[in-house]
Amino acid sequence: MKEHKQLISVEDASAIILEAAEDFGVEEVPFQESLGRILKEPIMADREMPPYNRVSMDGIAINTSIFESGNREYIIEGVQAAGSPQLSLADPEHCLEAMTGAMLPFGTDAVIPYELITIENNLAKVHIEDVQYFQNIHQQGLDRKKDEVLIQKNTKISPAEIGVLATVGKTSVKVAALPKVAIISTGDELVSVNQTPQPYQIRKSNVHSLISLLKTNCIQAESFHLQDNKAELKQKIKKYLETYDVLMFSGAVSKGKFDYLPEILDHLGVKKLFHKVRQRPGKPFWFGKKNNTTVFAFPGNPVSTYVSCLKYFLPWLTYSQSGRIDKKSFAILSTDFIFKPELTYFLQVKLKNEDGVVMAHPIVGNGSGDLANLTLNDAFLELPSNQSEFKKGSVFPVIQYRF
Repeated sequence: MKEHKQLISVEDASAIILEAAEDFGVEEVPFQESLGRILKEPIMADREMPPYNRVSMDGIAINTSIFESGNREYIIEGVQAAGSPQLSLADPEHCLEAMTGAMLPFGTDAVIPYELITIENNLAKVHIEDVQYFQNIHQQGLDRKKDEVLIQKNTKISPAEIGVLATVGKTSVKVAALPKVAIISTGDELVSVNQTPQPYQIRKSNVHSLISLLKTNCIQAESFHLQDNKAELKQKIKKYLETYDVLMFSGAVSKGKFDYLPEILDHLGVKKLFHKVRQRPGKPFWFGKKNNTTVFAFPGNPVSTYVSCLKYFLPWLTYSQSGRIDKKSFAILSTDFIFKPELTYFLQVKLKNEDGVVMAHPIVGNGSGDLANLTLNDAFLELPSNQSEFKKGSVFPVIQYRF
């Protein structure tokens, strides 16, 4: 109990991490490669949208004044195709066939869809008694005016933004540059994925989870493995501190006899901003900086590493690139749950949309080493440290990792 009170809170840890945000500058990339990146310039309309009065349904383009005079039969003068120069209606009592996406022919002001007419011997007969002015026409400039901002700076680029970039002819775009990240695992018990482990060994998994998690955020991280050897750790980490913007460790930060990392980071001049957080899993988390290099040292248990990266590194990355904090998401606990230690608890949950609300169904594993249990869940429900009993129907923040 006393030890828990001496730890830094999750809220304070998050605040310290955001205060340590870094600006990595701006780079220009082809727009096709900007998906998931943070936009660093406003995107303007290069012309009105739509750029012309656009036909929105296949049919015939007519002059409504002639329709209002009682005319229901129209000789077809020709076809206004999409992608063709604007035609003109020679006789206002006639019509032009007009295709979706085409310019509205000059001299016409409404389109009647094919479903409401019949055409025989080049004569279109209309079977309705009411036509509105500019019916089935997408008016020029209705969506956006020229030079209007279409996408705000600091927007995260999604497929929707890619389409807008293409529409305005933005072949390259300025985005926030990404940090150069090294993911470093430690421990003599870890072997490569393609090796057959001895009874006392396990395959490396944390590093690959982190690489994949960062890849979904556009970062191509490099990875290294270090043995539990002080001299090697000092030598290699010194080099990494000089080479990378971010070092992300997995393991060697707790109280074990071979958990050398806090001592070595201190020896190498990395300023410790905190060590140990009032949370489970992930209590031994260490965070610090040296010059412009930021160090996230997560505990080695796989669930601890995973939730800590989601909770701390990804918000730091977003804030570093855009200066904004993502809005929290929430879910409703589906059943009563008890957790007595005075720690923030990241409860693994399966999310289900039930009658329009997001319900969180706990699927509790066998502790922070139970990596397989992550595959049964979608998210972590963040339960506060000042409670021990969590009632069904209560609402808590949720950190999703599966969408």
